[in-house]
Amino acid sequence: MSSQKPLRVVVAGLGNMGRSHALAYHTNPGFEIAALINRSDVPLPEGLSGYGIRRSFDEALRDEKPDVACIATYSDSHADYAVRAFEAGCHVFVEKPLATTVADAERVVAAAKANGKKLVIGYILRHHPSWIRLIAEARKLGGPYVFRMNLNQQSSGHTWGTHKQLMQTTSPIVDCGVHYLDVMLQITDARPVEVRGMGVRLTEEVAPTMYNYGHLQVLFDDGSVGWYEAGWGPMISETAFFVKDVISPNGCVSIVMKEGVKSDDIDTHTKTSTIRLHSAVTGPDGKFARPDEMLSMEGEPGHQDLCDLEQAFVLRAIREDLDLNRHMDDAVKSLAVCLAADESVRSGAAIKL
Repeated sequence: MSSQKPLRVVVAGLGNMGRSHALAYHTNPGFEIAALINRSDVPLPEGLSGYGIRRSFDEALRDEKPDVACIATYSDSHADYAVRAFEAGCHVFVEKPLATTVADAERVVAAAKANGKKLVIGYILRHHPSWIRLIAEARKLGGPYVFRMNLNQQSSGHTWGTHKQLMQTTSPIVDCGVHYLDVMLQITDARPVEVRGMGVRLTEEVAPTMYNYGHLQVLFDDGSVGWYEAGWGPMISETAFFVKDVISPNGCVSIVMKEGVKSDDIDTHTKTSTIRLHSAVTGPDGKFARPDEMLSMEGEPGHQDLCDLEQAFVLRAIREDLDLNRHMDDAVKSLAVCLAADESVRSGAAIKL
């Protein structure tokens, strides 16, 4: 790969994720940054300070004629930006969620296929060695499954400001939920058939039509069930804020976090610390046949390392012409579940999928 001409990339959106993806491109010899794009000037980390910040995504596409467009803007612009990039001849990496409606997500996938370009969605956990192991161990157990997952964040200051900005367009159970629905889909291979949601607006700092705490329950056609919970804000509890648990008739696999981690630390969102494997097998005396196995995940990648891995995958998908149909299909399905949960919150009714 390194002997081939670098792919020219434009990066739209320079928030936390956009800056991290830009750093990944900067340090990967397979890429060359053609332009950084943001609506306003923002501080850039060391390594990116030599690049100017442009204002117009369309002008950057027209002037730079890039090979790749990285879209890390707010969710409501993802679909339009992605389609315009495909039509300009680019491959696309787009942060999750892929879009804010299922129709828009399907429109993006259709544009990728129509233009013969690669579409990679920012499901960072797909590139995390520990989560890959968790999924593999869960699949070994066999279904049906019970999924118990959450990611609550007790946020204040700048982090709470970012959350409030996100909630202008996207609720917490959609923004973060797509990651964990994607994990459920990878484990079950089953089709989600119904979702129920509930939510509470715990602060007047978000719009009356928005809620900063949400919970969804999803049913799959293989009999599996799952729940996901997400809450943001200064009032959110730090107790049991990070639950990642998969149960089957044959046992369970869980992530065990270290004591003292903070819920709004971005590395906490991906670090696994230890994976605990429990077998339900019992001996003649009815007692467990073997003790739980603790798999240490010491040395796992941090947030920037994961972004580097993600963009290395983008490069490989393009260079090696990887088949991304399952990747795109799962992205649309996981988004559909979370958007249906949001609809359920607002309507009070269960949604058939």
